[in-house]
Amino acid sequence: MAIRQLSETLINQIAAGEVIERPASAAKELIENALDAGATRIEIATSGGGKALLRVSDNGSGMDAADLELAVRRHCTSKISETLEDIRTLGFRGEALPSIGSVARLSIASRRRDSAGGHEIAVAGGKIAHIRPAAANPGTIVEVRDLFFATPARLKFLKTEKAEAGAITEIVKRMAIAFPAVRFVLSGSDRTTLEFPATGDDHLARMAQVLGKEFRDNAIALDAVREDISLTGFAGVPTFNRGNSAHQYAFVNGRPVQDKLILSAIRGAYAETIPSGRHPVAVLSITLDPALVDVNVHPAKSDVRFRDPGLVRGLIVGAIREALARDGSRAATTGASDMLRSFRPGFQPNSQRPQTAWSAEMSPSRPYQPTTGFGERHQASFDGLSMPTARAEPQFSPQPAAPEPNARYPLGAARAQIHANYIIAQTEDGLVIVDQHAAHERLVFEAMRKALHSKRLASQVLLIPEIIDIPEEDCDRLMQHAAELSELGLAIERFGPGAIAVRETPAMLGEVDAHGLIRQLADEIAEWDTASGLSAKLEYVAATMACHGSVRSGRRLRPEEMNALLREMEVTPGSGQCNHGRPTYIELKLSDIERLFGRS
Repeated sequence: MAIRQLSETLINQIAAGEVIERPASAAKELIENALDAGATRIEIATSGGGKALLRVSDNGSGMDAADLELAVRRHCTSKISETLEDIRTLGFRGEALPSIGSVARLSIASRRRDSAGGHEIAVAGGKIAHIRPAAANPGTIVEVRDLFFATPARLKFLKTEKAEAGAITEIVKRMAIAFPAVRFVLSGSDRTTLEFPATGDDHLARMAQVLGKEFRDNAIALDAVREDISLTGFAGVPTFNRGNSAHQYAFVNGRPVQDKLILSAIRGAYAETIPSGRHPVAVLSITLDPALVDVNVHPAKSDVRFRDPGLVRGLIVGAIREALARDGSRAATTGASDMLRSFRPGFQPNSQRPQTAWSAEMSPSRPYQPTTGFGERHQASFDGLSMPTARAEPQFSPQPAAPEPNARYPLGAARAQIHANYIIAQTEDGLVIVDQHAAHERLVFEAMRKALHSKRLASQVLLIPEIIDIPEEDCDRLMQHAAELSELGLAIERFGPGAIAVRETPAMLGEVDAHGLIRQLADEIAEWDTASGLSAKLEYVAATMACHGSVRSGRRLRPEEMNALLREMEVTPGSGQCNHGRPTYIELKLSDIERLFGRS
């Protein structure tokens, strides 16, 4: 078969398969053009999920007739000249408009600010109409109708109108975060109107518009520089997390990207602080010399390649971990909100009371009867409880108590322990509820992790070795890493073909359930024992040991023990969540308590 030159329309349709995958792709390209034109107000309207209509209006610099004629032709652009080494605009390939015009009905009306009138051009299925004068405000209006009408096969791969509309919303959100000085309005017959007023230089205010006002209260500022690469933005505290990674936003020189390297670095930075299946919330902005990053990896321009990816990953991980160590131990404000929602008043309004027949026994005006719960028989069950007190001195020891709340300790002074698991502490402006097991688990883990980088952990020799029967293959795996486990203070030996003898355990763990610990370690080693060995996973082993050796739920603590735990939490990085990412404490402000009682 002879080789022949493809037609310009077919070339554009092939290119459209890469550039315009769905209505959201077209919206992204048009919004980028508006931003490159210097627009401060961008309005997007859709219908049918963007398939029937997609209109983007802006107040940018606009185009004259000559610009319009070139704008719908391939590889015509005003954004680059002869090199790709210094790209400072969002668009630069000159493919978006001709690609859209080859598969849809495209019309562009534009007017320069210094022009008396505007012009309009239309493209339908790759056929370009003549330019004609048009009434237009300064700026540009791009209207796309019947997307993919010229390539019906592509329509079969599109999702429902609701899903496509949601994808456009996500594009607008990313652009809004990247450009807080621009006002965005998203409307249409297939959605409720979404508006993001301009916030100027206040990036956090724009993030609060997009991610919710809770993000402002649970975000930690990032500001780091390494070898002329700067990282700014905000990272959410670990306990402020989501069920998917859709709330992670990354920008490179102002360009929204969805780069695997950056997302992987975020996951690594939050390792051991986020529960399995949960994802952190973060907004990262990386600024570097355009020559050090390739944005021409894919026509969609959502992927980038860094000249030194290791440097960028290290910068992200280091900056986030430093921020979490500095301010990440606080509990998310959503914990208090969830707690408030879980409370129910101790009475029901008349409209909510069950409609039952009146009786003297159930009347709210009945005389007081001691037998209704306050008699001696009912009070007998409380005899074993100590009387409540507002004093922080221990009731079981002559030692001086931990400090009073007026010592300005963030977690306050312990007041009580309830259900043998939760510590109630009074702070200057509220109260804190601490999960004693989760908190102590984190403290032990941090101590073990710190010791890993200094010396072998101290161990305690068991008077009688613990013999654990496990499958032979598990014994083999454990013995392959016996030296590494010994560094953590866990000394094991083979005891026959299907048994392990535990001779030493880490001293800091105290009494340990050796059987449960060995079996869990064997399961974990079987899961991720690769050529890299267990040495790369020592922190996971330390986390497992910490869980088995921490204060258990159900153990009653003395007041001095509770206060000691609070003081240790205040000086330990990451103490706001346990090794599994669950919160270790929840803070309830006095204002929240007063609101529960209708006092505010």
